[in-house]
Amino acid sequence: MIVFNYHREKSEITGSILRPVASVEFKSKNDEWIELRPYIDSGADITLIPLSFGRLLGLELKKEDIKHLRGVGGAEVPVVITKVDVMIDDIEFPISVAWSLEEDIPPLLGRTDIFDRFVITFDQYNEIAIFKPR
Repeated sequence: MIVFNYHREKSEITGSILRPVASVEFKSKNDEWIELRPYIDSGADITLIPLSFGRLLGLELKKEDIKHLRGVGGAEVPVVITKVDVMIDDIEFPISVAWSLEEDIPPLLGRTDIFDRFVITFDQYNEIAIFKPR
């Protein structure tokens, strides 16, 4: 069982909000592990990383690979879909990642390749998210 804590953040609407945040290590092209703390987002189809983090991993941009994701408000974000090895706790596996070509996006841990591998419980009352490997 892997337990991640919620983080309290400022909110214009509610004053503050609790958000579930994971600790995920991503393997770079030069075989270094780099930690990212994305929001655990059950509404995100795919894991999303910002432009600078993709560059840190050594990802390469090819214009013909650019796709567009749409968020809740319908705004489009240009992305490149790629595979990256990740490690959650001591479990290493590949996932599909949407590498945003914009910087101003929050990192999100989405459902694809994650939610099939773990049983995930969101326990907001206790401010934790629990990942149980299948």
